[in-house]
Amino acid sequence: MKVKTCEHLDKWKEVIKPSEYACEECKKTDSAWLHLRCCQSCGTVLCCDSSPNKHASAHASETGHPITISAEPNERWAWCYADERLLRY
Repeated sequence: MKVKTCEHLDKWKEVIKPSEYACEECKKTDSAWLHLRCCQSCGTVLCCDSSPNKHASAHASETGHPITISAEPNERWAWCYADERLLRY
């Protein structure tokens, strides 16, 4: 069986750390979020798909920025929206 790779994660090298622990879009409307993700293309911090507004996946879809990381303390993983692949680092 051939294992599917992800060119986005294979090329990804630098981890962009979140500058703030808050969803940039939820703050604008005083909405709540559950978990945060940090876009590895632009550094935007947005809420996850378990949150009511799902801003991180909407951002990936709208911008084409494929990789996000968990912005949660002590979590070290990345997700590629384009290839639906997980990488623990």
